[in-house]
Amino acid sequence: MALSSETLDAVAALAAARFAAGETISTVVHAVKDAHPGLLVTGTFASIMAEEPYREEGLCALFLVDGHNHCWTITADPKAATGLVVALRDEDD
Repeated sequence: MALSSETLDAVAALAAARFAAGETISTVVHAVKDAHPGLLVTGTFASIMAEEPYREEGLCALFLVDGHNHCWTITADPKAATGLVVALRDEDD
């Protein structure tokens, strides 16, 4: 399942707005899943991710994941992406 630029734009905007409102990672992930049924999404803190995010918007960092080989790996290619990690950035980043 390739991720379209429209989907990535919508997820980034939604997550950034929710994080800016002070919502938790769990709440933001659930909001993204509700808005995009079938999209594989998980959440974490950006500070624990070793890779560079695909995109940053406000307090949100998006990482694309490729799950084609059973285990998720971070990818920079939306065409290879099968899901997302929505991460909360530090306000100082």
